Amino acid sequence: MPTPRAATWKYAAVLASILALNACSAARRGGTPALDLPWSFDETGPPGTSAEAREVEAIAQFLRAELALRDGDRDVALQAYEAAVAADPDSVLLRRRLAVLYVRASRLTDALDQCAAVLTEEPDNVEIRLLMAGILSSIGKEDEAAREYENVLALDTSNQEAYLFLGALYDKRGDYARAVEILERLTRLNPSYFLGYYYLGRVHAAAGQFDEAEEAYSRALDLNPTSELVLADLALLYEAKKQPKEAIDIYERIIAGNPKSATVRKRLGGLYVGEKRLDEAIVQLREVEKVENDPQQTRTKIGLIYFEKGEYDRAVTEFNLVLASDPRNYGVRYYLGAVLTENGEYEKAVDVLSEIPPDFDDYVDARVQIAYVYQRQSRPDRAVTELSKVLEQKPDNPTVLLFLTSLYRETEEPAKAVAAAQRLVEIDPANDQYHFTLGALYDENKQKDLCIDHMRKAIELNPMNAPALNYLGYTYAEQGVNLDEAESLIRRALDIEPTDGFYVDSLGWVYYQRGDYEDAVTELERAVEMVGEDPTILEHLSDAYVAVGRARDALRLYREASGQSKEQDQI
Repeated sequence: MPTPRAATWKYAAVLASILALNACSAARRGGTPALDLPWSFDETGPPGTSAEAREVEAIAQFLRAELALRDGDRDVALQAYEAAVAADPDSVLLRRRLAVLYVRASRLTDALDQCAAVLTEEPDNVEIRLLMAGILSSIGKEDEAAREYENVLALDTSNQEAYLFLGALYDKRGDYARAVEILERLTRLNPSYFLGYYYLGRVHAAAGQFDEAEEAYSRALDLNPTSELVLADLALLYEAKKQPKEAIDIYERIIAGNPKSATVRKRLGGLYVGEKRLDEAIVQLREVEKVENDPQQTRTKIGLIYFEKGEYDRAVTEFNLVLASDPRNYGVRYYLGAVLTENGEYEKAVDVLSEIPPDFDDYVDARVQIAYVYQRQSRPDRAVTELSKVLEQKPDNPTVLLFLTSLYRETEEPAKAVAAAQRLVEIDPANDQYHFTLGALYDENKQKDLCIDHMRKAIELNPMNAPALNYLGYTYAEQGVNLDEAESLIRRALDIEPTDGFYVDSLGWVYYQRGDYEDAVTELERAVEMVGEDPTILEHLSDAYVAVGRARDALRLYREASGQSKEQDQI
């Protein structure tokens, strides 16, 4: 039996001969040429079972496979290589080529079997170990794949492909430290290897090591300054670093070299929107329209930009053009209804929004928008009716319940407002804002104990809820109880929002109720400076002035507070 290496040379010599013969043929007209063999190809193979007959069969099938590959017929090639391996199972060359064809046919398990058979004969075969590692990685056997890449590097310490794929594998698994280690070994091995620096940058970016990623990308660009691949990733890195101007510069650089890059123009347009460069954003998106097969998504974005700019008529035009192409685009129909609302075209807005069906994602938002239209028309009863219909289908929708809570207050139906807020708390008892809302409603209904309970719950759920901290502290101050705790609560609120003048007023009122009148005057005067002539704050300050003997100042403020209060009652 020939050694594996001798068998390889045998097939190589035969292949060289047939290629030379084929090159000399002057009139080949396509298809696999017939070979002058003493048998025909069929399932039984050549006659006889001798070693010589099997060798002839293997060579013939090998040639058949190679000629089929030259004609692009991989199915025939695969069948022929399977027959060749069956005839000569010790041939490393045949198994290697069969493994590659199995990969192309997505028969990865069969490919692995062939790789394993080759490694039995040639355990140091780097090419097969690389192929085997790639297959193992593809089928999710990442530990085994990593071991095979390490085996390759043990056999060939300069194999750049193994470094690259091993680093990428560790990156995929989230083992960024090992990925960096492998890729840095690669870049030290070959400081001119562009892909090494590129993938090193990607790993650093994935690990949140933005400065290191930027340095690696810069090294890659030193080697290939026009690489759109690296430039795009670098721009995304700048976006992640909250450096939009640097990202814009990179995207503009890419567009200069590749004006047809729709993806880059979309990202650039998005950044322009964020920078309020809305006209430039529209220019980019118009260019995207020219190269996209379906420009409706881009046209929608342009419409939203016009909406943001307050150019409602132009936004309506864009949305109508989208709907003309796709009348069932209910997302755009919702946008159109919102624009018509802002443009004061209330009846049209209601008509457009009413066409959105209940099974669509934006149905609830559409009905809420209709209710908002009625509210803007000073028709709160119609708004309540609209939202009540939605609740019949979506009884636990928090957006609807919150809006209803506000509308019931507007229509002076406190019991219904409380009921809606109670339902919110039942749906999401861990939401501190819902407890705050319910607590404030109990306060308006003169149910102080329940108000305090829910304000305490809101603070327990979120110790940084400054409005709840202030509300509870002020409630105690109004009652004249727990004044030390009230001061502590209000100071915590001020630590979170130090420029809120109403919180300063609360603190001043705590001092007043405690009898610290001079301190009360100091804080309440500061509150007036911060907020202006709010009637409640003016009334508090005038009370403090009386307490410190400043009667004239108190009288002046009482008059101002009374005037402010009358004006508010008339609104």
